[in-house]
Amino acid sequence: MKKYFRKGFPFFRSFRLRIFLIILCAGIIPATILRYVIVNAYENRAVDVKKKEVENQVRIIANHLLAYGYLEDSSSEVVNAELNQLSNLYNGRVMIMDDTFRVIRDTYGISEGKTMISEEVIKCYRGESHTHYNRRYQYIEMTVPITEFPVNMDTGETSDVSVCRGVMLVSASTDNIAITRAILNRKSMVVLFTCIGCMVAIAIGLSYILIRPFNKITQAITAVRAGFSDEEISVPDYYETVHIVDAFNQLQRRMKAFDDSRQEFVANVSHELKTPITSMKVLADSLLTQDNVPVEIYREFMEDISAEIDRENEIINDLLTLVKMDKTAADMSIQQTDINSLVEQILKRLRPIAVQHEVELIFESLRAVSANVDSVKLTLAVSNLIENAIKYNHPGGWVRIVLDADHQVFTVTVQDSGIGIAKEDLEHIYERFYRVDKSHSKEIGGTGLGLAITRSAVLMHRGSIQVESALGEGTTFTMRIPLIYIV
Repeated sequence: MKKYFRKGFPFFRSFRLRIFLIILCAGIIPATILRYVIVNAYENRAVDVKKKEVENQVRIIANHLLAYGYLEDSSSEVVNAELNQLSNLYNGRVMIMDDTFRVIRDTYGISEGKTMISEEVIKCYRGESHTHYNRRYQYIEMTVPITEFPVNMDTGETSDVSVCRGVMLVSASTDNIAITRAILNRKSMVVLFTCIGCMVAIAIGLSYILIRPFNKITQAITAVRAGFSDEEISVPDYYETVHIVDAFNQLQRRMKAFDDSRQEFVANVSHELKTPITSMKVLADSLLTQDNVPVEIYREFMEDISAEIDRENEIINDLLTLVKMDKTAADMSIQQTDINSLVEQILKRLRPIAVQHEVELIFESLRAVSANVDSVKLTLAVSNLIENAIKYNHPGGWVRIVLDADHQVFTVTVQDSGIGIAKEDLEHIYERFYRVDKSHSKEIGGTGLGLAITRSAVLMHRGSIQVESALGEGTTFTMRIPLIYIV
């Protein structure tokens, strides 16, 4: 359902729409709450005022009831007139009950002579006044005790304790409050809808203004979509757009570097593969254009052709190895491996090359190391480092290989006394086909892919490789590989 919603209604995913809705809600919700609060605050305030007004009138009449002895004789015209006036004034009903719960006066003339017992009346006899507002039927109901302070006939002193002689049960209509509330409600709705209209206009304008910097970014990205450009885009309107643009510019620089590297790689591969073929073509044509070629020259040319074929084969093998290194870690064949034995086997294979170049190989194993590695890929990485250290060395030089480990990683350090690497070349040594000493590259041999293969192998093991070098003094490579491979 969610997927269908996104595909079928892409408009609802619009950032501009969301900004519009946020601004609209930010205006409408507070206005609606404010309207509700104002209308209800008026109603509560009006009801409270009317309660106090009615209560004051009722207490005045309650005193008159005692003064005129109305509880004993309800024929007083003055009190009856006051009761009728109170009933008419508040469009309500007034009932007077004596201390026996008997109704002695009802302005509606319905319940006179009847006994009325309710929880509110009983509490009122105990001296507790009660007031209730019925919002549904729009009236206020209150019970007020008719109390007096008895006089001691012997001493003539008034008692401090009041005595309830009866109860006044009064209801007052609040229709005028309801009418005013309805008028206020209608007017507030008009104001609210006016505010909504204004907020819609403001939200549309603000959403357009706020989204404009992102449109600039889209236009700038579209402008460079046809190809990588050296010109960076700049949209400094917001702090966020600055970060987005910086990230895009960094990505563009990186992609351009990748594209340049790809083009250079293709050019280098083409050149490296074409050179042996050209040499073989020249040698073969030379043999074909000559008659009665001596066996010695024929053999020499064939040996050169064989060497070029071997070189072509070496380049292709290294390229295939590099392609395999670029694949995912799912192709890793991880096994528990004795790293000490692995390095010793590598050194055993490379010692003839070291003897040929008059270089001494020194192996220092500081501890026994066993780790989860792909032995084939790790062998390639270590072999390339040691073989480079041998080839780019001086006669009578040395190569020291140090194996060490802690509780997390093991390190293989390859240090040599060779020609070293210039500082400006250090950041390029892992690039494919890059050669540090281009003048002697043909004499030394190789394809220029060894360090690229080494770095790929190390990264596939979740490891790291570092290099330190000084021109004319030697180079030190340090590989750090986790003891336990984590997918």
